[in-house]
Amino acid sequence: MSKFDHKIPYNDLPLLPPKADIETKEILRTTISAGRALARLNGTLMNLPNPTLFLDTIYLQEAKASSEAENIITTNDELYKSLVADRKVENSATKEVLSYKEALWLGLEQLKKKPFITPIFV
Repeated sequence: MSKFDHKIPYNDLPLLPPKADIETKEILRTTISAGRALARLNGTLMNLPNPTLFLDTIYLQEAKASSEAENIITTNDELYKSLVADRKVENSATKEVLSYKEALWLGLEQLKKKPFITPIFV
């Protein structure tokens, strides 16, 4: 096995865009179905008194699940207690998950200001 050298490109990668037809009828039907489901979800969210509360819950669950992949384990109970305790977080894992959730919200706000990804936040 040869040693990896980051200066040498891996030229066995296929060229982009792929030559295969990726816009098949099945994929387009699935995309339309997914779009409809997202529209229904969006409509339901807009009928809630505070849609941000629902989104915050989803972000919190994403932060918890992603943190578990890094062996940072906390419970839903600890997370929600910490949210209502005005940032009085004693558990370091819970604090990490809450910070991750805040980072997700910051990323969303940045995308609203500048709707494309760049390596620099301006």
